[in-house]
Amino acid sequence: MKICITATSEGLDSEVDPRFGRCSHFIIYDPETRSVESISNASVAASGGAGIKAAEIIANAGVAVLLTGGLDPNAFSIFEELGIDVLVGAKGTVREAISQYEAGELQPIRSPNSTPGFGMRKGNGKGRGMKGGGMGRGMGRGM
Repeated sequence: MKICITATSEGLDSEVDPRFGRCSHFIIYDPETRSVESISNASVAASGGAGIKAAEIIANAGVAVLLTGGLDPNAFSIFEELGIDVLVGAKGTVREAISQYEAGELQPIRSPNSTPGFGMRKGNGKGRGMKGGGMGRGMGRGM
């Protein structure tokens, strides 16, 4: 049974990445053989559908369990259909996430979810917001 952990880089000592579709690497761990494989996430820079593309990568790797922060509905439906268990709540390094999984400390999810801050990371402050570029521009004062 292979376990996949979303990670920020290669290897067991990389940090767990709470993002699924946009993580940089998937670490595949086989508890029976203790083998570790790092797979670069080709969908990290996709303009759309990153979760679906990433789910295909995981499914093709023969994974039975995914440890991550959250999933969008499309990726979740793929894992549900394939019978791949998804658990959330892992923190620290990939090695620590594996220990948390083996100790039964992670929670399975039964529907798409997000973690606090998932998808809402601090940016570099260059967004336009609603002033000057928002809805109603050129339409008068609005209601």
